[in-house]
Amino acid sequence: MLPVSGRSVASPRSPHSSRLGRATVVAAALMPLLLGLASGGAARAIPRLDLTPYPAPAAGERRWVIQLPGVLPPNADPRLSPSPSDWRVELIVGRELEVDCNTRSFGGKVRRETLQGLGYSFYRVKDVGPVVSTRMACPLGSVSRKAFVPMGSKPFVLPYSASLPIVIYAPKALDVRWRLWKAERVQRPANVL
Repeated sequence: MLPVSGRSVASPRSPHSSRLGRATVVAAALMPLLLGLASGGAARAIPRLDLTPYPAPAAGERRWVIQLPGVLPPNADPRLSPSPSDWRVELIVGRELEVDCNTRSFGGKVRRETLQGLGYSFYRVKDVGPVVSTRMACPLGSVSRKAFVPMGSKPFVLPYSASLPIVIYAPKALDVRWRLWKAERVQRPANVL
């Protein structure tokens, strides 16, 4: 007997097997291949992560890597574009800090650099400034908490591409997060004045 999807089916060489049993065994063996071809298996594969062309992090830095998925689940909102060419990735650099009712921020820049000879892009966080804070008196009984404080610069947004990883070098004190931006399908006309 051969196990197929939790059931036992007679082996094709068994004298008691039927044509239906043979067909079930063959279909079970070919199902992963057929499903892969029907869904465009090779076209949707996520590329293998290879960081050998990228430099090692410098002293005092960490290397962060974002491997974007080749296929995302469909969006339930019909107003949003399903095409990755309409999507963007925002890099959010920040740090975990003890915060209270005051607002905290710090400055810095994300710079794009290119690997010589390959043309691959990577990103480096530079010119990180000190954390500044407002100095309001907090209400009595308020408690401080840990929170992620993003770097207070303009948003750094990249095109969505699953073919290469997004590689970011940042000082060890910082963390890197990301979020996905999707465009609406609707294009609105501008006014001519």
